[in-house]
Amino acid sequence: MAYISRKKIVYKITPPLREYLIKYSREVKLPIRYDDLTRYANAITLFDKLGQDTLWETVFYSPGDIQEIYHNLKVVYAELKTNGDLSVTRHLSVDRVDVCVYGNTRPFRVRVINNVNDNFDYFYIKKADASRVYGLELEHILSPNRINYIISADTLVEEHIAGIPGDLFIKYYLHDPNLNYVRLAKEFVKFNERCFVRLLGDMHANNFVIMLTPDFEEVHYRIRAIDFDQQSYEGKKSVFLPQYFKQNNPILELGFNRITPESVRQYQKEEKVMIANRLNTAGNRIIALTDIMAADTISTPANTANLRKELAIHYKDDTFLTCDSMGEIVKKSLRLVLKEGEHPHQETDQ
Repeated sequence: MAYISRKKIVYKITPPLREYLIKYSREVKLPIRYDDLTRYANAITLFDKLGQDTLWETVFYSPGDIQEIYHNLKVVYAELKTNGDLSVTRHLSVDRVDVCVYGNTRPFRVRVINNVNDNFDYFYIKKADASRVYGLELEHILSPNRINYIISADTLVEEHIAGIPGDLFIKYYLHDPNLNYVRLAKEFVKFNERCFVRLLGDMHANNFVIMLTPDFEEVHYRIRAIDFDQQSYEGKKSVFLPQYFKQNNPILELGFNRITPESVRQYQKEEKVMIANRLNTAGNRIIALTDIMAADTISTPANTANLRKELAIHYKDDTFLTCDSMGEIVKKSLRLVLKEGEHPHQETDQ
C-alpha cells in the first residue's frame, strides 16, 4: 500500500529552469502574486450542493483592496487564456476566490463568471514549486493531455482541468449499470503506466479526474492528473503507482476481474509506445527539460538513494544505481521507454 511519509519540501525555481520557462513562453509578468491573495480580511466555509464541507473556504478582501485584486485577477485570466488580450474580459467578472485548507500549499481557486450567460470557469494560483513545474511540463510533453499554466516570479497559475473527481466518480458513478468496466480498467492501466514512467506520485482518487466522452455506442474514459506536487520526490516505488493507493481499490476491484494479465501487459506496452512517440516528437524540449531536472535538487538524498535501489530491482537494471538525482532517475526511466518503443507490441487494441 502506498503512502506519503511527510509534508513535501518546496523547492525554488532555479535560474536554468527559469530560462527554460522563458524560452517556452511559460514565464510572464503578472500584476498580482500569490502572497497578495493571502491578505484577506475574512473567510467562511464553502459547502457543496448537498451541504458537505468542500475543504475550501471562500475569502473576502477589504473594500479598499477588492476592486484592485479582482481587476488584477481578470488580467491574470486574460494572460492564461488569450495571451493578455483584455478585450475578451469586458463581459467577465470575478465571482469568488476560495482557498484550500486541505492542501499542503494552500492554493487559491478563482471563479470567473460570464455576465451575459452566467457560464463560469476556474483557475488556480499557487506558490511556484520546481517539483510542480517539472510535473506540469512532463505532463504536457509526455501525456495525451495538454497543460496550460504560467509562472510569474514565485507565483504559479494553472487552468482548471475539467472532469469528475476520482473520489466522486467512485462514490456516484462506479455502480452505474451503463459503465464499461473494461474500458475504465484499460484507461487505469495506462494512467498507472504514465505516472510510473515519469515518476508522478500521490495519484490517489482525490488527485485525478475522470473524463467521459461518448464514442459511438460506448463511452471513452480518460484519467487526468490534477496535482503535480509529488513529481519525483518520494523514495518508495509504490508512491508512483496509482494501483497501490487504497482509495483507488474500488476501480481495481471492479475492473481487473474483467481483463486478463495478457491484456494488462498489452495496454502497458501500448502506453509505453505512445510515450516513446511523444519523446521522439518533443526533441530538444524534453532533452533541455530533463537535463535541467537532472542537475536540480527536487528531493532528499535519502529518497533518491532508496528509489534508485528499488527501481534497479524492479527493472533488473543496476545502471539506476549510478543516478545521483531524481532528474537522472527520470531520464533513465525515459531512456528505457525509448528502447522499448523501438519494438512496439503488435497485438490489437481490445
